[in-house]
Amino acid sequence: MKRALACLLTSAILGAAGASLAADATPMAEDPAVEARLVVISEELRCLVCQNESLAASRAELAEDLRREVRKLIRDGKSDPEIRDYLVARYGDFVLYRPPVKPTTWLLWFGPFVLLVSALVGLIAYLRRRSAGLTPSALTAADKAAAEALLADPGADNPPKHNA
Repeated sequence: MKRALACLLTSAILGAAGASLAADATPMAEDPAVEARLVVISEELRCLVCQNESLAASRAELAEDLRREVRKLIRDGKSDPEIRDYLVARYGDFVLYRPPVKPTTWLLWFGPFVLLVSALVGLIAYLRRRSAGLTPSALTAADKAAAEALLADPGADNPPKHNA
C-alpha cells in the first residue's frame, strides 16, 4: 500500500514538473491559408541557428522572427519564389535546404564525392605498396641450417621450467 502511494505521489510530482516545462503552442495565423503557405515554404528553409532543422521545426527565436517575416511577405501578396529569393538575397544560399547547383555551391554538392573518390584512390595505392613490400625473401644457406637445427631439437631454446 505504501509502495503504491509512493508511486502515485512520484508520478504526480513528475507530471507537474513536465507540465511546467512544456512550451506554449505556437499561435496559428489568423488566416489558415497564410499558415498553410508558411508551412510549405518554411519546410524548404533551414534554421540559421539550428542548421540541421527546418525553419518550420525550429524553436529558436530567430526562426520565429523569420516565420513572422514570411507571414508578412505572404500577406503582402508575394509569391513563394519571391519569398525564397528575398531570404536568399538576405541570408545567402545556406538558408535553402536544397541550394542550387552553381559555381559557389559546387563544393557543397560535389565535395563529399571528391573526398570519397580520393579516399578510395589513397586506399588502393596504400594496399598496392603494402602488398609489394610483402614479397618473401629467399633464405640463405645459414638461415636454412639454423631453422633446421631449431626444428630438429625443439627443446634446445626452451629450458625446462622449475617449480618453486
